[in-house]
Amino acid sequence: MNKDMHTAHFPVKNYSGWLLALIPLGLTIYFASLVPGVASGRPISASFSWVPSLNIDLSFYVDGLSLILALLICGIGTLVMIYAGGYLTGDKLLNRFYLYLLAFMGAMLGVVMADNLIGLFVFWELTSLTSYLLIGYKHNKPEARQSALQALLVTGAGGLAMLAGLVLLGDAGGTLKISELISQAVKISADPRYPLILSLILLGALTKSAQFPFHFWLPNAMAAPAPVSAYLHSATMVKAGVYLLARLDPVLGVTPAWQASLTAVGMLTMLLGAYLAWQQNDLKRILAYSTVSALGTLVMLIGLGTPAALKAAVVFLVVHSLYKGALFMAAGSVDHETGQRDVTQLGGLYRRMPVTFTAVLLATLSMIGALPLFIGYIGKKLIYEATLSAPGGVATLLTGAALLANALTIVVAGLVAYRPFGGPLRSPSKSPHEAPASMWLGPVVLAALGMLLVLVVELVPNEPLEPLIVSAAQAMYNDPVKVKLAVWSGFNLAFGLSMGTLALGAALYFLRERLARLAKPLLQVSRLGPENGYSQALNGLFRLSDLLTGFLQNGYLRYYILTTVLATTGLVSYTLVARARWDGYLPGAPLRIYELVLAGLILGGALMVIVSKSRLAAVVALGVVGYSVSLIYILFNAPDLGMTQMAIETLGVILLVLILYRLPRFSMLSGPAPRWRDAVVAIAAGAMMFILVLAIASLHTLSAVTPFYAENSLLAAKGRNVVNVILVDFRGLDTLGEIIVLAVAAIGVFALLKLRPDDRERKAK
Repeated sequence: MNKDMHTAHFPVKNYSGWLLALIPLGLTIYFASLVPGVASGRPISASFSWVPSLNIDLSFYVDGLSLILALLICGIGTLVMIYAGGYLTGDKLLNRFYLYLLAFMGAMLGVVMADNLIGLFVFWELTSLTSYLLIGYKHNKPEARQSALQALLVTGAGGLAMLAGLVLLGDAGGTLKISELISQAVKISADPRYPLILSLILLGALTKSAQFPFHFWLPNAMAAPAPVSAYLHSATMVKAGVYLLARLDPVLGVTPAWQASLTAVGMLTMLLGAYLAWQQNDLKRILAYSTVSALGTLVMLIGLGTPAALKAAVVFLVVHSLYKGALFMAAGSVDHETGQRDVTQLGGLYRRMPVTFTAVLLATLSMIGALPLFIGYIGKKLIYEATLSAPGGVATLLTGAALLANALTIVVAGLVAYRPFGGPLRSPSKSPHEAPASMWLGPVVLAALGMLLVLVVELVPNEPLEPLIVSAAQAMYNDPVKVKLAVWSGFNLAFGLSMGTLALGAALYFLRERLARLAKPLLQVSRLGPENGYSQALNGLFRLSDLLTGFLQNGYLRYYILTTVLATTGLVSYTLVARARWDGYLPGAPLRIYELVLAGLILGGALMVIVSKSRLAAVVALGVVGYSVSLIYILFNAPDLGMTQMAIETLGVILLVLILYRLPRFSMLSGPAPRWRDAVVAIAAGAMMFILVLAIASLHTLSAVTPFYAENSLLAAKGRNVVNVILVDFRGLDTLGEIIVLAVAAIGVFALLKLRPDDRERKAK
């Protein structure tokens, strides 16, 4: 019977990915149904009240830009969900993985459709949190935990900076709605806070999209399972920063500061990512660094801000998501079926994994953009057209940088496609074989789409792809943009550069080993780069935390109390000196003799508590203070409060005597220095309270609370004793909390008494 149950159990797990993929598949179909309307210039918006007092709504806006991202998120998410079911078959935490993945998908959809700055930030941080859980999914591995923490700290710190920038942006523009901020672009750029707004928002976007100098977290995140890398680090999460820059381009992109910053950072990241990619041996790290390069290309194009550049950015965003998602999943399949990701240890897999090899071949051909049969060719051609027409005299520089980066990308394609699959079969740690259908479906579909989109563009009349790209480009440019996707546009300079890129890339591939030896010294220098700075900063933070913890959390209650009293005294005293206004007026009659006597008793009792060497004597002196305070209540026409205070003091004295009478006399007293220190602190705190009471008593304002309680005690609470009504009704939860505190304290005292040595132990000592 148990055997049958187990046999019936495993197929459900094997098909769980297929079943859960129906959720993103349904969303993909829904968003696809919106394409005709959005592509024809009819964006969709919806708003729900969230925090009306702060003008924060859950507002959503779907235009061409957000719709393209939503289709990529849900479409690739469908394939990744199926892929994850096969890749993680038998994993004990598979259900948890599905939950994390769906939560991340929802957060990403919120980011790309949010029309409120604060709502966008909430979804933005949810992507950081869920990506942390996904990257650290294999939490039993130290590298997974460290990589997840690094990604969270880098993107989280940038997110906090971005929050400040978004708040300032909303204040400068007079609204938190992104669709309304576009009309305030000139006003925002003229605001004196614009440089600060720009810096803070760029910090958030550039950390998320792994731009230099924050690029290091993305390759390290490859400790995550292959489905995470395929989804987060190629098609979705890292595109969130790019999306934010694209969405805010019409708001902040009207100044040279925005354009120069993005163009420079994007170009540097593009070159650095391509340079580091071809020097790796791990399949996933090769793809990760090439992703960094592609993200830099997108940021550079957004920084240029011309219609040609924005058109190229939209097309390349789609192209990169398709081929990189396919390659990451294929790399995971190779690792899953061979137990190896080092390209130097792999070879000849096309014989054992023909379907995966076909998908990799199609995806890499789209990546290098060498053949007109792939949408990647159109994307690369548009990039060259954008750089060649760049304003400001930087066309030659940007075109040369793009040419070099694309040539190095061809080297990456050779490492990914030929080294593992070409040549003689190498024996990895286990016998390789083709991955199951759930794992090769995603790479095949995404790689095939790179060809099918070209056929759609060339053969299908009135196809919706071009109008959708037009809508996305216009969302960034905020003006009409013409888009014509054509595979062949004649023998022009862009075509020549594409062919030159192919030739240069092939030459670099065959010379890579010699170039690697020449570049080896530079790799030593790179160890002193941003990642080392991150490690030093994190270690410094740990050391600072240890110092503060050792100083503040030292285990001695007396120091905790001393710190609390000092901090309170200092802060309140500063406020009194800086802001309090006391005109010397004190209400009330002159002091009477019995009031002075009671004050003397209170002071005498307090001094007795301090100097007494006997616990019982200290308790009696403390009782004198309490009874004297009770008499003050009675003298000032509060007999019920006075009687309550007397009852509490009597009970407190009796309980303390019963508890303390068996304890010995003090065996060790504080030295002179601690006593003088404590005396100074106590006198300062007492003086602060005395001055605070005088300042409050000098105020001429009438309390609004007193009449309220007096008027409503009988009507609302059916009680004539105002004090009792306040304690029982108006402050019922507060009183309940005080009772709980006393109960917890009583439990603690009881536990301490149970821990005292019994008589036999004392006699033995």
